[in-house]
Amino acid sequence: MHSTPTGIGERRLELTLRGIILGGLITLVFTAANVYLGLKVGLTFASSIPAAVISMAVLRGFKNSTIYENNIVQTVASSAGTISSVIYVLPGLVMVGWWSGFPFWESFGICAAGGILGVMYTVPLRRALVSQSDLPYPEGVAAAEVLRVGAGARDGTGEPTAAALAENRAGLLAVIWGAIASAGFAAGTGARIFVGTLAGYVRIGAGASGLGGSLSLALIGAGHLIGLAVGLAMFTGLLIAWGIATPILTALHPMPGAAADVALGVWAHQVRFIGAGTIGISAVWTLGKLARPVWGGVVSAIAASRRLARDGADSLPRTERDIPIGWVGLISLACLIPIAIVLAVFLSGGVLAPMAVPLIAGAIVFIAIAGFFIASAAGYMAGLIGSSNSPISGLAILAVIGATLMLTVVVKNASGSAGPALVAFSLFVTAVVICVAAIANDNLQDLKTGQLVDATPWRQQVSLVFGVIFGALVIPPILDLLNRAYGFVGAPNLHTIAAALPAPQATLISALAKGVIQGNIDWGLIGIGVLAGIAIIIVDEVLRLSGRKLPPLAVGLGIYLPSTVTAPVVVGTLLGWGYNRWVSSGRNGEMAKRLGVLLASGLIVGESLFGVFLAGLIVATNNATPLALVGDAFQTAATVIGAIAFALVIALLYRWIRSLAQRAASE
Repeated sequence: MHSTPTGIGERRLELTLRGIILGGLITLVFTAANVYLGLKVGLTFASSIPAAVISMAVLRGFKNSTIYENNIVQTVASSAGTISSVIYVLPGLVMVGWWSGFPFWESFGICAAGGILGVMYTVPLRRALVSQSDLPYPEGVAAAEVLRVGAGARDGTGEPTAAALAENRAGLLAVIWGAIASAGFAAGTGARIFVGTLAGYVRIGAGASGLGGSLSLALIGAGHLIGLAVGLAMFTGLLIAWGIATPILTALHPMPGAAADVALGVWAHQVRFIGAGTIGISAVWTLGKLARPVWGGVVSAIAASRRLARDGADSLPRTERDIPIGWVGLISLACLIPIAIVLAVFLSGGVLAPMAVPLIAGAIVFIAIAGFFIASAAGYMAGLIGSSNSPISGLAILAVIGATLMLTVVVKNASGSAGPALVAFSLFVTAVVICVAAIANDNLQDLKTGQLVDATPWRQQVSLVFGVIFGALVIPPILDLLNRAYGFVGAPNLHTIAAALPAPQATLISALAKGVIQGNIDWGLIGIGVLAGIAIIIVDEVLRLSGRKLPPLAVGLGIYLPSTVTAPVVVGTLLGWGYNRWVSSGRNGEMAKRLGVLLASGLIVGESLFGVFLAGLIVATNNATPLALVGDAFQTAATVIGAIAFALVIALLYRWIRSLAQRAASE
């Protein structure tokens, strides 16, 4: 598969048949693991970096393999971590009793068409959010560093200098030992020798609050990569959530029970909606500020297509060659056709069938327009904190509210007999939008990796289309299998409640759709989040006058995401900032900083690979803790041991990487 579309670029060993097949196989396995893990614990793992590592190991046996081909493999496979986000919505159709299983063609249709539409939307967004942006893209940078080190260690072409070879060897060691440390610590957590989370909750008068943080070296690595400004903004959100909102709301409505149960319950059912409101208004503001560069990206893409047609492929640098904007428009319109067909099939034979035409028309307009805006917000969040940490479920909350409100305008009697059908249809429409947003969130991260390794954007965009199709093929049968084997909590006719999968995001989003239809959703909390977001936007604009910033979207993420995710990311940003200051005045300081990035990348790689391994074990053994060596009685000791080991490993790694840079400088 080396043929090149007319006017796009020269032949190059990049988009190959073996790369697509390998990426497809990885996608099938990782998607299945992500679907199960997401329904079981509400989390999925990013598959880009593990896929890159697997690709380099497999393709190393081919003498003509290249860094660009490995990049294509990780681009195809990255869809496993993102198209799986449809599980945040789709199981809701079983929970509300509309489906008893997952019809293959309807489920495949929304995943494939929605995902491909998301790929098309990222073509003009690439110029605005990647090539013309200073967003950090932590996972994109990490994947690029892994690919560079792997390629350099393999062949060393171009007769590098002795200094370059020394840094390459040091970089490879940084990635390897970072990965070993991260995977090893995750294994200790899986064995329950270390606790997974440090947390403390207290009563504050009638209220309660506290804080928790995962002992995750991958999150520390992500924090190192995103930088201090974003980290401090997330810390601000953390303070708002746990220092202000949770204590006040728990005090206003005192409840009996342990401090942890009360605080976490209020955060999950109230404070998180404040975060959703903050994310919503911040996303609108961010999109408003991005309107000019996004429009510029569209204009630039049109100009680039004309230039390619007139002057040929050599008239544009490789890293600026996208799928031609004309094809993007045609494919985007073409995607709306199968979406409309699937929507029509969904409505046929039900109480909403007489209103199918206006409902489908409204849904298509909503998917096309809201999908683009939500895709833009998702891409921006990927640039801020990475794909795996982006709150796609938060965007799903905004999408389901928007979709349900839009549909109630079409159906006036929404609270009557049409109510349950409208809830189901709004969930179905939201599932399409989430596929669009999730793929955009991932694809821009991949395109950042491609930019850093001199890849060709159009080849990555084409390869991700393959990844979307591979992922869409496996999601429906896996969902159906899990539904038959376990069922979902809250679904009707559930036989074995103890074994049922919680599917936490789908439960929440289904309840939201019902709340909008029945008119009992708490708009006040979302409104408070909007007001808080407006205040943060004003502060950010004032700070920018003096060269500082407080990204509002990152503050919203700090409110919305669990503190177990936010806290270690914030710690990682402080550690990365402190490390860079520590080494900057020393010998070979710039190399030490680069090796710090590689170490952080290794931390993400190791835990990600272990996550894949653990997911496979969980599925194979039907045991949530298959590696456990000790029981609950050991958990007090595991808390102390885990905290000490976590701090010690981080300190030793940073000290070692600094000395590694100094040794490399003397070679």
